[in-house]
Amino acid sequence: MQTKLTRLTLSVSTALLSFSSLAQETPDVGEAGDKIMPAIEVIRVIGDSTSALLKQTGSVVIINQDQIDKIQPLSTQDVLRSIPGVNIKSEEETAIVSNIGIRGLSASESKSLLLEDGVPVAPGLFIGNDRYFNPRIQRVSQIEVLKGSASLRYGPSTIGGVVNYKTKTPDDGVILTGRVGSFNMQEITVEAGGKTEDEDAFAGVLATRASSDGFMDKGYDMTDVMAKAGVIFDNGQKLGIKLSHHENDANISYRGLLLAEYEAGGDYNPAPDDYYLTERTAFDINHEWSLSNDATLNTLVYWSDVSRDYWRYSVDTEASNEANSWVYTDSLTGNNRSFERVGIETRLTLEHSLMGVEANSEFGLRFMQEESNDTRIRALRSSDRTGANDRHRIDSAQSYAGYAQSRIQLSNAFAFTPGLRVESYEQKRIILTNDNAEATTSNTEILPGVGATYDLNDSAQIYGGVYRAFSPASNGVALDGLSDQNLDGERSTNYELGLRGKQGDITYEAAAFIMDFSNQVVTGNSDPNLSQSNGGETEHLGMELLLAYDMGSGFYIDTNATFIPTSEFKTGENSGNRLPYAPKVIANVALSYESDKLSGALTVHHRGEQYGDASNTVDIPDDAAGGIWGGLLPAYTLLDVNARYTVNKNMKVFGAIKNLTDKRYINGMRQGIYVGPERSFEIGVNYRF
Repeated sequence: MQTKLTRLTLSVSTALLSFSSLAQETPDVGEAGDKIMPAIEVIRVIGDSTSALLKQTGSVVIINQDQIDKIQPLSTQDVLRSIPGVNIKSEEETAIVSNIGIRGLSASESKSLLLEDGVPVAPGLFIGNDRYFNPRIQRVSQIEVLKGSASLRYGPSTIGGVVNYKTKTPDDGVILTGRVGSFNMQEITVEAGGKTEDEDAFAGVLATRASSDGFMDKGYDMTDVMAKAGVIFDNGQKLGIKLSHHENDANISYRGLLLAEYEAGGDYNPAPDDYYLTERTAFDINHEWSLSNDATLNTLVYWSDVSRDYWRYSVDTEASNEANSWVYTDSLTGNNRSFERVGIETRLTLEHSLMGVEANSEFGLRFMQEESNDTRIRALRSSDRTGANDRHRIDSAQSYAGYAQSRIQLSNAFAFTPGLRVESYEQKRIILTNDNAEATTSNTEILPGVGATYDLNDSAQIYGGVYRAFSPASNGVALDGLSDQNLDGERSTNYELGLRGKQGDITYEAAAFIMDFSNQVVTGNSDPNLSQSNGGETEHLGMELLLAYDMGSGFYIDTNATFIPTSEFKTGENSGNRLPYAPKVIANVALSYESDKLSGALTVHHRGEQYGDASNTVDIPDDAAGGIWGGLLPAYTLLDVNARYTVNKNMKVFGAIKNLTDKRYINGMRQGIYVGPERSFEIGVNYRF
């Protein structure tokens, strides 16, 4: 029998419940060009199966375009926070920088891999920094999240999992979307495309222009352009090209409010003259070759260039303490960095027999080269961002990876998937302002894994797996002081066991997981010296629960919760302490309604209390202390409401109220307190020509 997908905003996780017996249809997230545009798929569809998600051995989430539209997000992180196991540490409302923690891993670090169309988007996977670019939600049509052994096909930094942003492929015609909102937010997106009459070639472009004064006057001015083209050849080959360019000038800083300012209700920019300027240009070339009905070869070549100029004014600490507010000097520093990456990846997928049973195998190779140019410009307020370069470093890394994985169908109900991944990399640092002094280090990681699925009956499946994962120490940590710090990659053995299914109008999933770090290098927390040593063992244990119910008459309710009682250091000076930015409880509830023309939802997001540093400091500093702040961040609960109305076949209008109760809360801390956005309003229109 066939059942349709639950259509609620927060029921995205139930998309993975498409058992072969249920034949639940995965929504068509692509437009006409998707059939032409080749890609290395993150969620791998095997043959013509409609139950590809149920072949995954770990917890998998797919959020399609319709579900994204219902959330009406300002950023990718607005969507991710609704997913079980994901914790967001936002620094401003549009997530210009990325702060994502999965399954008890700190949201102030990166232990999860972010991809766009299967291509790494962090400026540097091995050299750092993973925060400097975050894809714009306007170009995204689908978000895929893989946790557990389902993420073994990718690397590095897949301890928490893999997040893949699948971009839109422009359809025939023109789509215009406009949105305005609080803080003088203005946004317009144009999507235009066309294909040949016989549908063997297409081309299209998507462009967004957005600006805002920003909550707390943290304004931005953003332009994002993406172009795609693809063609199908007569000999079973496809070729696709994607070009993109992104610019964003943001009035944001590491500095937040001092405690007295926060308690007094401060809603102004604590660093009004600091700017974070980013630019990214990239291209991907995808080639697909159907060697036979049972063999497909995909090859991906990618290149990107990211620049990030960060201009920050120095503070007078003594004066700041007297004023209970940051007092700035005329000294200006530009921490200006650029990152270039080139890579090639190829994957061979085979459907075959193995010892008399059906098997689906994949073999992959990847080469990647990264390099960053890191300068520090010392300037004055009067010199308009020009001055002497007193620190000039070149960081680079060269990496090779190979993997093999096979899904072996031992019976109609049972399949297991063994796999092996090897990552080998060399890192190098040269300091040009120190007579070209240099240092190198290298590591090789062998990462085995195995997973399995078992269909208990027509409406329930058990899945699980165990795999090794790692995250490399960045150049600045591994080669600190131009000396090989002998830091191993952060290694974790991950375990997962889950049950998923659908019974009548109820869809459910429960997953238990363990992440056991033999070594975790914790950086970016209160003690910068911690990053100069192997941090020791950590342990993470928890559960993710999901329940969705079709109430009838167009009403739906979705709930999910993450409970992580253990996320702690097991050895070292912080032994027994909880990891920073790792709340014990995260929960989401959505009540929604949908008819032919009208849809709407009331959503609730709860985040439990969490520590801001590894020492588990409770009190938030009340002075202008240096370094990165700690303290216990209180729990909070947010309510959002949104609605969409279809005027006719060409036009839709939509609107949302975010933080309906105007809750004042702390999102995170760095050098000061980051305040969560106050109540805001948005309204928009979508028109297809």
